[in-house]
Amino acid sequence: MNKEVQKNSKDTGEYGEFEEVLEDGMIKAPLEGEVPIRVKMPRKGELIGMIVQRFGGNRMEVLGTDGKKRNCRVPGRFKRSMWLRPRDIVLIVPWQDDNEKGDIVFHYHSSAINQLRKKGLLNTLKSDF
Repeated sequence: MNKEVQKNSKDTGEYGEFEEVLEDGMIKAPLEGEVPIRVKMPRKGELIGMIVQRFGGNRMEVLGTDGKKRNCRVPGRFKRSMWLRPRDIVLIVPWQDDNEKGDIVFHYHSSAINQLRKKGLLNTLKSDF
């Protein structure tokens, strides 16, 4: 009876296909390039930027995709979790009162940066200083 239940659950596809099995019985693991990566995209009022210079504390100069350099800060809730260096790609939110300042709300890692380059969102940033 137990074998019949297992057989029926495989036939119905209740859980779907999770892995590909090759002819010799080996399981094919998906490569890193084959797996789609979800990337946090900028929403309304957000910009992608590159850190140009650190000023100390939680402040740094960020070059945005709109071509402006802003004095940005890392809000207190992100201070311990975000370790930022020059040339890192970040997501910034410009202040409503003063467009020359902003907050850094997200740090992009290397795989996400590659996806942003493929989508053309980093074309306006200069690759070197």
